[in-house]
Amino acid sequence: MIRPRVTLKLATSLDGRIATASGESKWITSAEARAEGHKLRSQHDAVLVGIATVLADDPLLTDRTDPPPPKQPLRVVLDSSFRLPPTSRLAQTAQAHPVVVFGAMTPPPPLPHVRSVELDPARVEAVLDYLKQAHAVASVLIEGGGRVAASFLRAGLVDRIEWFRASIVLGAEGAPGIGALLLQALQDAPRFERLAVRPIGPDLWESYGKA
Repeated sequence: MIRPRVTLKLATSLDGRIATASGESKWITSAEARAEGHKLRSQHDAVLVGIATVLADDPLLTDRTDPPPPKQPLRVVLDSSFRLPPTSRLAQTAQAHPVVVFGAMTPPPPLPHVRSVELDPARVEAVLDYLKQAHAVASVLIEGGGRVAASFLRAGLVDRIEWFRASIVLGAEGAPGIGALLLQALQDAPRFERLAVRPIGPDLWESYGKA
């Protein structure tokens, strides 16, 4: 079976940080960059984030381009212990726009209209297989956070990177856009080919494909 195509979208400072030490992240990149991010959502069947992103930012993860798309992407959360808050915007809008949560334990009583799947989210290839088989997902956009990005990179499952860099520097105490890869040698590093670089408002937009 051909797995879904995976795009990693990053919106970071120049030094690759997605939040300050206090967790502030709205907004690192500009309105122009965020508009392009919505266009990327419109080009994918599913948008995927980790639970830490949900708890920190309470994202909606819908495509809000104008005009609205005929179909919203499936919203996917990796959450090992099913902590998605019932008050979150994802849960509150699940009836209109489906949400799937992957966890490593027996799911608690489900939230209304939220599909809870007992599948260890660390098994990212199995997550992709499930999305392909159960929801006919052919493309996935990863939007956060750093640990989720690292897990897909470690597994060699990222086909493309769309990286928006703001002209600010947040320092080592900021949250990294990509978590630990546990590399022992440079030859083990995931490698990508630069496809394009262009200004977007005050920011820079870089595109990379798998080398």
